[in-house]
Amino acid sequence: MKAWWKSGAPWIWLNGGAVTISMIMVFGLILLILVRGFGAFWPHAVFQTTYVQPGTDPVPILGELRRSQVFTAEAMRDAGLPIPQEQALVTRHLIKMGNRDVTGRDFGFFVADFLDEWVYPEEAAVLERREWGDFYGTPVRLLERGNPVVTDKALWPEFKVRLKRSNQLYDEIRSIERGAIGRINFAIERVRLDRRRAVLRDTLTPEVEAELAQRRARLDADYAVLEARLNELYADAGRDSIVMQVADGSEVTIRLADIVKAWQPNTMSVFSKLGFYLGDIKDFIFGYPREANTEGGIFPAIFGTVVMVLVMSIIVTPFGILAAIYLREYAKQGPLLKTVRISVYNLAGVPSIVFGVFGLGFFVYFVGSSIDQVFYPEALPAPTFGTPGLFWASLTLALLTLPVVIVSTEEGLARIPSTIREGSLALGATKGETLWKVVVPLATPAMMTGLILAIARAAGEVAPLMLVGVVKLAPTLPIDGNFPFIHLERKIMHLGFHIYDVGFQSPHAEAAEQLVYATALVLVVLIVALNLSAITIRNHLREKYRAESD
Repeated sequence: MKAWWKSGAPWIWLNGGAVTISMIMVFGLILLILVRGFGAFWPHAVFQTTYVQPGTDPVPILGELRRSQVFTAEAMRDAGLPIPQEQALVTRHLIKMGNRDVTGRDFGFFVADFLDEWVYPEEAAVLERREWGDFYGTPVRLLERGNPVVTDKALWPEFKVRLKRSNQLYDEIRSIERGAIGRINFAIERVRLDRRRAVLRDTLTPEVEAELAQRRARLDADYAVLEARLNELYADAGRDSIVMQVADGSEVTIRLADIVKAWQPNTMSVFSKLGFYLGDIKDFIFGYPREANTEGGIFPAIFGTVVMVLVMSIIVTPFGILAAIYLREYAKQGPLLKTVRISVYNLAGVPSIVFGVFGLGFFVYFVGSSIDQVFYPEALPAPTFGTPGLFWASLTLALLTLPVVIVSTEEGLARIPSTIREGSLALGATKGETLWKVVVPLATPAMMTGLILAIARAAGEVAPLMLVGVVKLAPTLPIDGNFPFIHLERKIMHLGFHIYDVGFQSPHAEAAEQLVYATALVLVVLIVALNLSAITIRNHLREKYRAESD
């Protein structure tokens, strides 16, 4: 036994076991997020039943099962439910019933003991609406301008055709509002700012005034044409509607313009469900949020996260590398340099919210306000850079991750053998040539390692971003077709903040739960993709300079 302990084998097994447990925990977490998140997009079967609890009125139910929980019968009896004394366990189901605008709630817990037999009507349909969440019911008749069109078995096929037309009209409306009208509004604002600038500079001559008025008149004419087209589309989009019968037998009329998609899960085959599932995931990733972020997609959050990380990387990489090169290669070694290094190491341990407060006070209120006064006086008092935005969020994250890049680069420079430097100097190269043509290229993999660590931390940060540029809902993306095309002053959405907002600020917790898991999985995949890209570049550089050194 003593020989076995002295051989070091126990420590090998201990380390191997620790690594195994860690891997199980990581993969278990990812599996949990995967199942809980992307399971929400599968078209689950819709059942109909009645909840009959003694002493209360029967409750008709039409919906889908979300999850089941098992409790002790004693706990349920303490909650006031009439559970028999001989019963030990009770099952409780969470059922999504939708129809929030009709019943006031779209989820409910029901004890299995009081539920009648479950039946799965083939005609039961689910409507995903732009507002008020999903709707569960049975289609009764299709209306065109209030008049019945179809009421028989041809109702559903005709409804699908008209729903497709309605969605095409909706897409055209959104394209005009976000595209053409957005560009006109942007141009109108530029005209206003140009006039204001001319007033401030005392250059508003009659010729300039006439030129500005001509530009504004052209824009107003273009806007009038688009407005007339929008009125036509809105009138056409409101033409059709469908009458749905809910669980209690009453009827509700829903406009097709308010419906995103519709399906009858009880009649769908496995392959049709799979196609619907993949389409729903695509809509989730590339769609825009609705219903206080509890419905719709997360594309603006994905886009904002990626752009912010890229801008942060562009800022932090040169500053971190130059700072590390100076500290390692040029700065005089002494107490002052040791103090600087200790400060850098301590800076890496400062809570991120402190960086957010600093970014808000220094970058936004001081630097941003100064930029507005010098370069954008015509826009004041409305701030341009004197308000939280993409650039300040990226700069704050760059400051947050700067110590990581500095430390990694310094360690990479320190690992370069002195014989390489001496050999380069012996061949006649200057210190600068030796540094930039020999030492820095060999330390590039270490620099990329620092950047990888910076990306991994920055992509998951939330606390500082809440103060310096990330918002719950950003109406426009930071990149569009208007000059200068990349708008660093705009606010953005972020996956981390989106998870926090949906999970803890949503008025509909049950509806948001699976969306939180799905968004978390997308964030994990995005961080892994960014890191893999940086690792691939690092490995390529490592092999390149290794081959050159051989």
